[in-house]
Amino acid sequence: CGIMALLKLFLMAFSFVFWAAGLIMVTIGIWAKISLGTYLMLSTNQYPPNPFILLAAGITIIVWGFLGCFSAATEHRCLLRTYGGFQLAVLAAGLTAGLSSLFYRENIAEGFQNGLQEAINSYTKDEEKAEALDFIQRNLNCCGIESYRDWFSSPWSVDCCRTRKGCLHVHDFVSYNMFYIASAALGLAIMQVVGIILSCLLAARILPQAESSAGTTPQ
Repeated sequence: CGIMALLKLFLMAFSFVFWAAGLIMVTIGIWAKISLGTYLMLSTNQYPPNPFILLAAGITIIVWGFLGCFSAATEHRCLLRTYGGFQLAVLAAGLTAGLSSLFYRENIAEGFQNGLQEAINSYTKDEEKAEALDFIQRNLNCCGIESYRDWFSSPWSVDCCRTRKGCLHVHDFVSYNMFYIASAALGLAIMQVVGIILSCLLAARILPQAESSAGTTPQ
């Protein structure tokens, strides 16, 4: 009885932390989509849909996070196993988002160098990329790729550039933030291991007879 009570307490406490982690994931997903979306538009590398993965995982956790508390309180084996399976799915999503973010960082410099060059070459043809390039030059206080001289091949005047420093260091900014996204996603994934173990241990200690009697109302 003491072990059962302890497992229930741990699982209920974990479920609250799990629910709070869902809020954090939603926040990170929204931030990544809004803050990094414009920067990533100028990379020729295919960007993994991590913001959407984090948003989907976070919203699902918020909606279904109460299941851990409810299944532990009612000592329902089926619900506990369902909760464990749900956490396994979140584990897979966290690993996918985290590892893809880390792999994306490998060739990030080359992707941005090519993307910035394409944006300068098509500045008058691609309005979306032109706006993204202007946004980066304003926010990072830079001009061109390596330097302002990269605009010499463009029909546009370089007088609009207030600095001579190039924008290639944007990959450092994005890589730095991608690392934190990967860390958050992998941290969420690792946390699921604890929840899965607690759910399985508690479900294994609940006897079918005890579960039936718990759901039976005395006459």
